[in-house]
Amino acid sequence: EDPSLERHFKGHRDAVTSVDFSPNKKQLASGSMDSYVMIWSMKPQMRAYRFVGHKDAVLCVHFSPSGHLVASGSRDKTVRLWITSAKGESTVFKAHTATVRSVHFSSDGQSLVTASDDKTVKVWTVHRQKFLFSLSQHINWVRCARFSPDGRLIVSASDDKTVKLWDKTSRECIHSFCEHGGFVNHVDFHPTGNCIAAGGTDSTVKLWDIRMNRLLQHYQGNSVVNSLSFHPSGNYLVTASNDSTLKILDLLEGRLLYTLHGHQGPATCVAFSRDGDLFASGGSDEQVMVWKTNFDAADYGEVVKPQKYGSSVDGTHGTGVEIDCGIHHKKTKTQDSGRTHEQQEEETSLTNTLEHIMGQLDVLTQTVSILEQRLTLTEDKLKECLENQQKIIQNKTN
Repeated sequence: EDPSLERHFKGHRDAVTSVDFSPNKKQLASGSMDSYVMIWSMKPQMRAYRFVGHKDAVLCVHFSPSGHLVASGSRDKTVRLWITSAKGESTVFKAHTATVRSVHFSSDGQSLVTASDDKTVKVWTVHRQKFLFSLSQHINWVRCARFSPDGRLIVSASDDKTVKLWDKTSRECIHSFCEHGGFVNHVDFHPTGNCIAAGGTDSTVKLWDIRMNRLLQHYQGNSVVNSLSFHPSGNYLVTASNDSTLKILDLLEGRLLYTLHGHQGPATCVAFSRDGDLFASGGSDEQVMVWKTNFDAADYGEVVKPQKYGSSVDGTHGTGVEIDCGIHHKKTKTQDSGRTHEQQEEETSLTNTLEHIMGQLDVLTQTVSILEQRLTLTEDKLKECLENQQKIIQNKTN
């Protein structure tokens, strides 16, 4: 069955720039050129939240792993961390000296990586919004930055036509991929962490094996690629392009699987849900669309086989290199044979409890940060009042 349009949301007043599902799939966040962050409920008839705070276009949004926070970056040079409740409270920090184009949480929720037109990638602690370090070897705007699944690496994409791979610990650039012929708009890690994919203004999507730093697949399209997202199985990739289409690529076969038409005008952003059942897209038509994947569940059980050729989206052959990310999705029945059903239930319960505690910690620290900011504002106002009083007294005595 082909992917199908499930829902579409209207509420933004300008082009949608970014979309992201909450981990539990109950909410969908979107950012827009209208300077608002919207939180849409996936439950029918539930009202959306409009978060007001940014002074200019919001270019990126991302949910924390707990789902209790949303990070957003803006043309106003700031990053905001929002609590996803009706109040729409947030803390704001001056993250860069120019437009912030990308925000991304690490998988443990402890770190945030941001990318900016100031040509830098910056890493922050989430709970204190404390700046840790900058990565600054790009020579043009940085459009996108992502943590690897294990949090040890960072990948960044830039208008200098390069994709750079960084070691988070040493803070050094491990490798630069220079195969793109234009600005690189978006980059992301394969779920295994062994590969990366990037798309850009040269209308191509390229996949590299980062263990050997070699190009694996190359898809030649007809239009600028604005955004891409890996299916959690690692077997598919969805892209959003200026020709208004979404394209789903089959990475096992190295070919274009579907071309989806829905948006009027450029499709600007796309993202799979964490379980891969849904994906969302946004466009210059101010609409957010939610699609049902409808992939055959049996497809997820495949083992990625080396292919002799990667096919491009126009049907011609690609790079002619083997495709193998070392991905094995086949589930064996003996996997859990050594553990009882009760043990598995206990582990699941413990995991859920820990996740809940982490989520509550996110909210608590964010609330403390909001209170600290309010206290600082109050102190500043008191100082201002005292200074004004002193000036009045001085004037009277004179």
